[in-house]
Amino acid sequence: MSETQSNPGKSIWKRLLIIVPILIGVAFVAYNVRNPAEPGRSGAGEVARKVRIITVPRTDVVPRALGFGTVTPGTVWEAVAEVQGKVIEFHSQLKSGAILPKGTILLRIDPADYRLALRSVEADVAVIGAQLAELAGRGANTRASLAIENRLLAIARRELDRKRQLVRSRVASAAAVDTEERNLLVRQQSIQTLANVLNLLPVEKQKLDAQLASARIRIANARRDLERTIITLPFDARIAKVNVEKAQFAKSGQTLLIADSINISEISAQLPIDKMFQLLDPARIAGVTAKQAMGEIENILGLTPIIRLKAGALVSTWQGRVARIADRIDPRTRTIGVIVAVDNPYAIAAGDARPPLAKNMYVEVELRGRVRAGETVIPRSALRDGKAFVVTADNRLQIRSVKLRLSLGGVAVIESGIKAGERIVISDLIPAIDGMLLDPAADAGARARLIAEAAGKAGF
Repeated sequence: MSETQSNPGKSIWKRLLIIVPILIGVAFVAYNVRNPAEPGRSGAGEVARKVRIITVPRTDVVPRALGFGTVTPGTVWEAVAEVQGKVIEFHSQLKSGAILPKGTILLRIDPADYRLALRSVEADVAVIGAQLAELAGRGANTRASLAIENRLLAIARRELDRKRQLVRSRVASAAAVDTEERNLLVRQQSIQTLANVLNLLPVEKQKLDAQLASARIRIANARRDLERTIITLPFDARIAKVNVEKAQFAKSGQTLLIADSINISEISAQLPIDKMFQLLDPARIAGVTAKQAMGEIENILGLTPIIRLKAGALVSTWQGRVARIADRIDPRTRTIGVIVAVDNPYAIAAGDARPPLAKNMYVEVELRGRVRAGETVIPRSALRDGKAFVVTADNRLQIRSVKLRLSLGGVAVIESGIKAGERIVISDLIPAIDGMLLDPAADAGARARLIAEAAGKAGF
């Protein structure tokens, strides 16, 4: 019989001596995994983590938002031929890209046919004028003849009365009375004829007056057609396109050329709706009517646009003004168009290296709202999932939830959760454990950059 068989109790104890230490070790490892020691704390003492901090400032904030758009001219003029004919005169600089002043005669259409038409209508007017003069003379003559006939009628009546007296006295015969009566009737008929002529004269004059008015209208149309043979630039403009050449036949209704105004350029900058509303002061737009908004939109909105052209190392800027707001929201991008106008975009001052703000340039539009004084701001990069790392008076980390009023580029404007004068961590801190000991170092440059960006004096 073996020793194991003879002493079963000893065998069990040997197994326990092996298994129990193993179980204790496993339990120790599991506890350490579930309950790791805090970084920076050891038996030798707590180690502070180095971090960069700033003291939270209270400063002026200029709300800003960026949009982008393409430059378009304020006015696009299409010169459409209103009369037809051969182009007989063509300005030597009438080419795409040329800048020409207001009043420049760009081209002429052959006016010969229109001059003849004008002379023909003028002749018609002269004929009608002569007819009116003849009518007036005829009226005067008829009235004179009527006066004479009235006098002759009076004589005839007296003669008839005399003859009747003689007949009653048996001095004259009845035939003499009949003769005088016939003479009286002739005079009355003559007077009636002249009166009828006079009665018809106003109708005839009215007819001639209508013909004269019609002829004068045709004269006006003929003169306008003659004027339309000359194509003149209505404002200072840059020629965009020319569709006709000298000696070509221009049809009525044909677009001869297209010109763009150079006194105003416009950009329709597309802004996200939420960014647009961040720029507005609710107190200023409350109760504003549509009629007021149309006339004073720039003053009501209080927005100042800055237009930038970035082309490699070249950065050119222009001051603009808000002209109007687009009539609809883009349903796909959820953006709204703000139409910004730039006055005199082609003006170049002495020493100014910027190019003209020309059509189809793709530019950046920065819209600035009114200054908001005394706002609490922190770097947006200092926020981690809506929380900020605050350094307490004893240099301990306090993780705090904050509520934003608005976010502008690298600046977060705080509504609640942090007060001006508190210290916050702006550098990376991994892992971040509430209550851990910190070794803070103030970053004055970061604080200055934050204040400058909040005030709109630094990059956006």
